[in-house]
Amino acid sequence: MLRKAVWISALASALALLSSIGGLAADSAVSQEPSPLADCSNGTQTGRNYVSAEVEPSLAVSGTQMIGMFHQDRWSNGGGHGIGVVHLDQVKGWQQTTLGSDMCDTPATSPLHIYQRSSDPWVSFSKDGDIAYASALSFNNTNNFNAVVAGSSTDGGANWTMTAIPGSVFTQTNQSTDKNATTADPIHNTWAYTVWDTLLGPTDQPDDNPHAQAYTGPAYFSKTTDGGQTWGQAKIIINTANRQQTIGNIIVVDPTNGDLYDFTDLIVSPNTPFQGTRSNAQLAFVKSTDGGSTWTQPQIIAPFNSLGVRDPNTGELLRVGDGLEEVAIGGDGKLYVVWESSTRYQKQLKQSRGAWDDEILLTTSSNGGTTWSGPTVVRHLDSGLPTYTPTVAVNGTRVAITYYDNRFLQPGQTDVLPTDYWASISTDGGPWVEQRITAKSFDQRSAPVARGFFLGDYEGLQPSGSGFEAMFVKTNCDEPYTGTFCGDANYTGRVPQTLNTNPTDVFVATLA
Repeated sequence: MLRKAVWISALASALALLSSIGGLAADSAVSQEPSPLADCSNGTQTGRNYVSAEVEPSLAVSGTQMIGMFHQDRWSNGGGHGIGVVHLDQVKGWQQTTLGSDMCDTPATSPLHIYQRSSDPWVSFSKDGDIAYASALSFNNTNNFNAVVAGSSTDGGANWTMTAIPGSVFTQTNQSTDKNATTADPIHNTWAYTVWDTLLGPTDQPDDNPHAQAYTGPAYFSKTTDGGQTWGQAKIIINTANRQQTIGNIIVVDPTNGDLYDFTDLIVSPNTPFQGTRSNAQLAFVKSTDGGSTWTQPQIIAPFNSLGVRDPNTGELLRVGDGLEEVAIGGDGKLYVVWESSTRYQKQLKQSRGAWDDEILLTTSSNGGTTWSGPTVVRHLDSGLPTYTPTVAVNGTRVAITYYDNRFLQPGQTDVLPTDYWASISTDGGPWVEQRITAKSFDQRSAPVARGFFLGDYEGLQPSGSGFEAMFVKTNCDEPYTGTFCGDANYTGRVPQTLNTNPTDVFVATLA
């Protein structure tokens, strides 16, 4: 988590030192103070709670303002105690608060107090920077009540007003909202858009859906025109048939004409001819030229061709951003989409360098999505080791893509999983120049376990000044392993630690 005094002094030192060499402000320090929601009662909920563990950050930047959000106190089986928020105050420095999206950080009189957990934070600044918009998922572990909550802040992220979006509130076990995103309109200051999918299936477990005879997951859309005070009735913008769904919906808006693009992972029935016999996930988008009133039919860009990631030496699962795209749009309206993929799929070979995602792909469109480039490979390790969870941002003629990889993993190394965070930057369409963000490798096997070792399905990256700001997660177990936060009593081969003692934190880096 980002905390006040320790974080600020360490970050200032890192920026001063690294700016003098014209490079990267890497791996800025973070406090190990207790979570602000640590005392929230677990009640009768199931699962393990990793108190003080923060994962899956979203970042918004406007001028000198920055706001970051993340799961606070991650649960093993979904969400966290709440959504942690950090915002940059120009007088006081970095300040910490929470979003106010469930019972852990709302009063008993709040309509959102009925929810036990929150997940999937997303934040975006308005055109003028005077409004910050946000959304999250609020839900219960005990009865699956769930909703998409959205709202805004007019004081730089210090205080938030949140409400459940009409038409997104569900009280049945087989209806679950997922993977929301919120985008401010770059032309209309008081407009913003939130999208998500709603899984309608036979149970309350999304993993059951692909094995069931009946499920669907359409994409939903809601709009605010009054600065986030109220949100329009949710409506379907991508309708899906039986055994089809969307996930990972994200909107970008063309700053030149106001056109809206919603990108998604469109999952269709297995064994589609377009993708061969092993994948049924397609990178797709829909477009609106009238502010979201009407939308095109889905247009397919490329197959995802992703396998996910495992520790190559142990086979243990890593939960990463496979099957989820990240998108950006330039000031000229050019569209950029990145995702992780597998050489095994790309070459359609029976033999494989590794049964995991090992490359980062990019596709672009300069004509409103009519045609697309590539996809081209931005990063692939000669060793074939995993490369995953990319994020993209555009700043003028510069494009930045960040990602994790395990390039320093040694053959037979099974007690730890050395992991690093990287950025590749291209200027004027030139070659990609890679920079290492993490000062040293960290052990990903010390991360919270949530269907795999979990840092987040996405990380944060935004243009800032002439460069970029990256917000990401790493564990508090570095290589060489000299810290006191390495390991977990539930696993062998690592330094034991007291359970629930700050396994992961949120970090920032300035990419010059």
